[in-house]
Amino acid sequence: MTKKIKVALIYGGESVEHEVSCQSAKNILQAIDKKKYDVTCVEITKNGSWFPRSYQDLLENISRIDSKSTTKKLINPSPREVNDLFTYRLGEKIDVVFPILHGTFGEDGSVQGLLKMLHVPFVGSDVLGSAVCMNKDITKRLLRDAGIPIGDFISFRQSSQKEITFEKLEKRFGLPFFVKPANLGSSVGVYKIQTEKDLLIAVKEIFSLDTMVIFEKYIEGREIEVAVLGNENPEASIPGEIKVNEHSFYSYEAKYVDENGALLEIPAHLTAPLKKRFEDLAIQTYKTLDCSGMARVDFFLQGKKIFVNEVNTLPGFTAISMYPKLWKASGVSYQELISKLINLAIKKYEKDKKIYSYSKLD
Repeated sequence: MTKKIKVALIYGGESVEHEVSCQSAKNILQAIDKKKYDVTCVEITKNGSWFPRSYQDLLENISRIDSKSTTKKLINPSPREVNDLFTYRLGEKIDVVFPILHGTFGEDGSVQGLLKMLHVPFVGSDVLGSAVCMNKDITKRLLRDAGIPIGDFISFRQSSQKEITFEKLEKRFGLPFFVKPANLGSSVGVYKIQTEKDLLIAVKEIFSLDTMVIFEKYIEGREIEVAVLGNENPEASIPGEIKVNEHSFYSYEAKYVDENGALLEIPAHLTAPLKKRFEDLAIQTYKTLDCSGMARVDFFLQGKKIFVNEVNTLPGFTAISMYPKLWKASGVSYQELISKLINLAIKKYEKDKKIYSYSKLD
């Protein structure tokens, strides 16, 4: 009998996307191949506590510290406790971690750096790819330098807030234009600006969430998304299209709260040459930003012009999330997708271990 792979599914986190992460984890737990994998669930609560969870806790949406729970909580765990948690659980070694953590402290390279120091394989991009894609300003600069088409943008740090004026932004971008936090995901804190009052409200809100804001030209066109899977030789899914219903843009509510907030058209209605261009550009973007494991690349299509909008290295895995839906339409089931991601994580770790082995220096 083949020995099961021990997987630690870590979810929740301190970001504003905590609930989405819990829902993604629940879907993964329900879909993962139980014949191949033995899963340990670990929640990071909103206050930063690390808490081993049972299957039932996760499936019943238990996302608080319950004094009646028989599991041991780890409040602000020491590095040794984290090492014990992810390396050994119930006396058995953890083989790989699946960090389905969206947003700050989960998708930005923080957890990835911790796991790398603990020498634990993990699903998704490494520290650099995670950090780069989380920061929209850095993402756009790297893509621009690589000759990949992006929309016009400008960023301001909190210390330069006085330089932000409606007149300058309107002259540069026209109306409307968009503003968002540079370091948050899933359309959190995104505003469509029409008036000076809109701008003042948006900037105040965003600087309560992040230390940098990014302003972007409004690109009127179709929203196309491509899922990418792989390490050195990644593959692209067929493109899908987001068609927003009652929402003015693909907001957080349209993505995760309102089930009818957007229509996902998969595959997108595109000519064969245009479809190929999206797939090739998605892979080029993925490699440029040092991604591995998985990512979803978001585009705008204006006429025949394609612009890269954002890259998400830990996309949602909820029932209505685009990433697993794109792969399902491309012939990869939800369960198979999870297995592929775990295998990619282990392969990358084994390869990196040969390169970064400090024993060679002894």
